[in-house]
Amino acid sequence: MAMSTTTIRTMTPADAEPAAAVVLAGGWGDRTLFFRFVTAAGACRPLVAEIDGEIVGTGVGTVNGPVGWIGTIFVAPDRRGHGLGLALTRTVVDVLEAAGCRTLVLVATEQGRPMYERLGFEVQTTYRTLEAPGLPDAAPPDGRIRPYRPDDLAAMADLDRAATGEDRRHLLEAFATAESARSVVRSDGALGGFVVRAPWGGGATVAPDPDDAIAILEARRRAAGADRRVRAGVLAENEVGYRRLTDLGWIDAWSAPRLVRGAPLEWDPSALWGQFNHALG
Repeated sequence: MAMSTTTIRTMTPADAEPAAAVVLAGGWGDRTLFFRFVTAAGACRPLVAEIDGEIVGTGVGTVNGPVGWIGTIFVAPDRRGHGLGLALTRTVVDVLEAAGCRTLVLVATEQGRPMYERLGFEVQTTYRTLEAPGLPDAAPPDGRIRPYRPDDLAAMADLDRAATGEDRRHLLEAFATAESARSVVRSDGALGGFVVRAPWGGGATVAPDPDDAIAILEARRRAAGADRRVRAGVLAENEVGYRRLTDLGWIDAWSAPRLVRGAPLEWDPSALWGQFNHALG
């Protein structure tokens, strides 16, 4: 009987749909748009695992300057238990470190956490995701919030770098449009914060001042309308923000540990209120 051959290789654009089909069949939702993006983005390092030419697993790394994100480590349910998830993670780690990333970050499931800890990752903090219903059309608009303009990009990138410790300008440039992004402008004209939505959902939301963050998130509720729900994600360090949101009717949806490996990160977790996703940051 011939032995099976396992290969881990770069995910190509042609792999996006079959890889997404494997993930969808495993219960993780539709990642087609995401895989199309990462296979075309120069800062992303997407991988697939194949057994005898059939895609059975995925992993994605993203180079955000000195920080690398690891995510979408997925193995088809009938192929688990043989070390393939560990092999995918190790390969993403190697690729990111070869690209110059000194700090590696990921968000773990309870099932995956022991594997990541075997690779030297340690729990840094916890993401707390909250959700709230949208607001009716009659809700008054906030005059501080306006659509993104191209001349916002430099200030957005500066705010983002101070908050994350990463260089995510490439993601802001890729996703920010007048339709997908909103800025909050202070009385002196300075940019106080922003939200940028990715095509598949999720939204990087950055604001050092809780008042500015709440303005952005409540504007999202107004834009969503009363028949939809909106999510935000704060870190455990942002206790003030968490209390502000719960006072406004936001409720806990889920939580997950954020793990880190490598050089200490200079960042401001209290300025983060939402993520693109957990393979991009």
